Amino acid sequence: MVNKVLEELLMKTAVFVEPGKMEVRELPKAEIKKPTDAVLKIVRACVCGSDLWWYRGISKRQQPSAVGHEAIGVVESVGAEVTNVKPGDFVIAPFTHGCGHCAACLAGFDGDCVNNDDDEIVGYQGEYLRFTNANWALVKVPGQPSDYSDAQLNDLLTLADVMATGYHAATTAEVKAGDTVVVMGDGAVGLCGVISAKLLGAKRIIAMSRHADRQALAREFGATDVVAERGDEAVKKVFAMTDGAGADAVLECVGTEQSVDTAVKVGRPGAVVGRVGVPQKAEMNTNNLFWRNIGLRGGIASVTSDDHNVLLDAVLNGTIHPGKVFTKRFDLAHVQQAYEAMDKREAIKSLLVISD
Repeated sequence: MVNKVLEELLMKTAVFVEPGKMEVRELPKAEIKKPTDAVLKIVRACVCGSDLWWYRGISKRQQPSAVGHEAIGVVESVGAEVTNVKPGDFVIAPFTHGCGHCAACLAGFDGDCVNNDDDEIVGYQGEYLRFTNANWALVKVPGQPSDYSDAQLNDLLTLADVMATGYHAATTAEVKAGDTVVVMGDGAVGLCGVISAKLLGAKRIIAMSRHADRQALAREFGATDVVAERGDEAVKKVFAMTDGAGADAVLECVGTEQSVDTAVKVGRPGAVVGRVGVPQKAEMNTNNLFWRNIGLRGGIASVTSDDHNVLLDAVLNGTIHPGKVFTKRFDLAHVQQAYEAMDKREAIKSLLVISD
């Protein structure tokens, strides 16, 4: 009996131990700490390309620490001020935690919510999650997980981050019907950027990719052309393909210095770059923007806003199928292998199936 009680007070969670090493550990179960909180039982989570930064030792992260920022789950309990969702509701858990009423959220930029205090949030890659600003930020999905197919659950999971981030790249780049769009990056975000450009009516979508499996998925998602070259060679190729015009909009979904530089150079004068690749260098030469009248926008995705306005319906109606970016699946006990698969480029994105 004592052991059973102890088990009910603990949860299994993925923990970053040191670069290259993940473990599953038992931590205190997530609980309500503020009246705006909810506790979710996680159904599915996943590994993000940005997780590889600290996994590879490129960036610093507390060691050890619980990890993950993308999940779908079922609400287990809610704080006193949470009225929009209730226990038993099936929800998407965005990484952005927007409050819904600050200036940023009201303007549609909930990724920059000024009331997002997530210092105490335990990672999404575990059995339970304490979710702050639950009343507005959680995205309710009709029915229950059991009502959806495996593929549909994967589609819904992408709406916690990667699909919304790709869409943010496209909308901030001001993609419109008939445009020629270049998508920098063939990871999950870049591939979702291809979906987004097509959703917004782009006529020509040029995917920058050097990997055959990702090239194939980009074409399936709507890419009309693929460029494998990088740097100045890629710029020459794009201008040759567009009769010297360049792209109307560019989606920068990598974050490296070379990717940002190329993104600026492949746009026509007056083009806009939608930058969502997490910056890997603090400095940027903005002179090229000036001399060619290139616009630069983007940043942290507006996940809850875009899910409610466009993306949830697009998934539920079967208009888009972004869940195809999950090319390998694992249970929580094999989280180390999930990270290794992405680190070695054996998976575009690793899925973690946590519960039914």
